[in-house]
Amino acid sequence: MRVIPIGGLMDTTGATSDVGKDYALGMDEAFKFINEQGGVNGKKIKYIWFDYSYSIPEAITKYKVLKRLGVLAIAGWGTGDTEALSPTVNKDKIPYVSASYSAHLTDTVRTRYNLFFSSDYSTHARSCITAWFDNKWPTRTEYGKRKPRLACCYNFGSPYASAPIRALKDQAKLLGFETGPDQDVSMTALDAKSQVMALKKFKPDLLWHGNTTMSVSATIRDAYGLGLRADHIVNIWGFDENLPRLAGDAMNAKNALTVMGATPCAFYGQSYKNMDIVVAMAKKYNPDVPQNKRLIRTVQAWCNALMLWEAMKRADKAGGLTGPGIIKKGFETMRGFDIGLSASPVTFSHNDHRPTSSCLIQEWKDGKFQEVERVDIKKRWPNKWEREWHGW
Repeated sequence: MRVIPIGGLMDTTGATSDVGKDYALGMDEAFKFINEQGGVNGKKIKYIWFDYSYSIPEAITKYKVLKRLGVLAIAGWGTGDTEALSPTVNKDKIPYVSASYSAHLTDTVRTRYNLFFSSDYSTHARSCITAWFDNKWPTRTEYGKRKPRLACCYNFGSPYASAPIRALKDQAKLLGFETGPDQDVSMTALDAKSQVMALKKFKPDLLWHGNTTMSVSATIRDAYGLGLRADHIVNIWGFDENLPRLAGDAMNAKNALTVMGATPCAFYGQSYKNMDIVVAMAKKYNPDVPQNKRLIRTVQAWCNALMLWEAMKRADKAGGLTGPGIIKKGFETMRGFDIGLSASPVTFSHNDHRPTSSCLIQEWKDGKFQEVERVDIKKRWPNKWEREWHGW
């Protein structure tokens, strides 16, 4: 095999296209860079991708096309479609490296061919609430007088948005929070005033946001405008360079809200290993896209692409450049593999496909993203990590 076909399923026109467009750009740029470096030990990659508009039926249709084209692996996107395709992917033995970090996809028995570079959504949620509890709650006047209060805003019907809720509430209980009523916020919401007014009755100290950037910014704006003075923690797909732009005064005024989020890799342009390559390829292959419009989504795509590249190189050297070979002789040989780009080192084993147990939490402060804490969930709660939390 002198040319390796790799498939892609992206959302550039659907409900998550606000974050999906930049991810699609980054994935295409990453594979072009990989080919510039000689591909997979001299074998060039032919990257074939489709926009499936965040529609599960369309994703299934396009997957069948990619399978007929003989792709060796697929760069996928959302949680709903990834989880829907998982039984098929595992039956077909096609490694599927997705932008969904659902903990459900780390089960090595049922979802062995699903992989991603990041800690999972549940670990993100646990890390976010832990970082806030460590760093923000002790500064409150209510600290030591009562339990902190948590409420959640997310699209109830979205597999992505709802994926970490069980883990988040479990962590809240572990840390001693009181939890209030969840609020159903559409993934495409531009107004969340009714949800904010409902939250004001509970008076939360902390709000969790599980949607993507557009609706998260709307909820934060309305919280600020209606005087809900809670702090905010945000899942990775709602926390990017566009969030402070769209949130306006809610994140940028002198009395702005505290907004923190999960960042399993660096923001675009932050000074970390391999970022110079990412920026150079963006300028080279998409010069018409302004640099100040590029997002962390590009970096997330690169992390997955670089991890897949490493797995394929290892499998090829071991004489196993097949779907099963990429898993056994590629991914499952990784021990602390350094992607760079501020990603945590990646480790896979035959029995555990959770790539890492840590997540960097950053906040928007003084006009820039700043590190708060890198939380290692396994280190903090080793017994629970090993015995209780795998797969959810």
